[in-house]
Amino acid sequence: MNLIRTDLAVEAAEPYRDRLPDGVSITEDERAGVKLTRVEITKPEAAERLGRPCGRYITLELPAVSSSVEPADDVTHAVADELSALLPAEGSVLVVGLGNEQITPDALGPRAAHQVLATRHIPAQLAEQTGLSGLRPVASLAPGVLGQTGIETGEIVRSIVRDLAPACVIVIDALASRSLDRLGRTIQLSNSGISPGSGVLNARRELSEESLGVPVVSVGIPTVVDGETLARDILGDDGRDAAPGASAMMVTPRDIDAIIERGAKHLSLAINAALQPQLSLEDITYLVS
Repeated sequence: MNLIRTDLAVEAAEPYRDRLPDGVSITEDERAGVKLTRVEITKPEAAERLGRPCGRYITLELPAVSSSVEPADDVTHAVADELSALLPAEGSVLVVGLGNEQITPDALGPRAAHQVLATRHIPAQLAEQTGLSGLRPVASLAPGVLGQTGIETGEIVRSIVRDLAPACVIVIDALASRSLDRLGRTIQLSNSGISPGSGVLNARRELSEESLGVPVVSVGIPTVVDGETLARDILGDDGRDAAPGASAMMVTPRDIDAIIERGAKHLSLAINAALQPQLSLEDITYLVS
């Protein structure tokens, strides 16, 4: 039997809800109507069983895309607060948007990164004159994918980290879920790093503190379900084999354009708010527009 395919720690832990493996803890909370689930994996044996590296994983449930969501809503504030808790208190930050902007389900990272407020290049004197003193130095880029550049994403990020020496790297990427209900409606934050392309079954070498030498915080939203996982989720695992080629098929909802647009806005606003807490969301929206 093939393993159920998911990038979400909360889904990987679901089969063990009645009896969690030693080294796994799950807590649930709610903030202003936003459901939060925290999964912490502390032992290598537990990490192997769940198929996720040791670390902290926080998921937040989003309202449906059809609902009215303002930029300054409770979800954005909740994500910003949870993200702040994973970041170093000081130092410059590199934000990297992973994915291929030409493929809609994979465009979340680049589109969010384009809306992150880059401040590393702003001289202190200019910031003082424009009322923006105290900004945290932030650099942001969307490096594209191997097929576009001929360079592994990890190679690009590692070379930049060597030159910039940031205190932390924030990586934004599209994820895969096992359930259609979670597509575009779950945000996962983690301090365990990420494998570029994992959401579209094209995982490359991981970006993590071990590979980059600095803390790595990943931020993502599931945008796809792979075909075999979806078939098993709908039909159940009763011994029937999935159709030939199902494992190579990715399924995404027809409103994926709206999901990516809204998701990129939520993530970029939350990242900006976490990195520049002295600015209001209205100020951030004005500065990045």
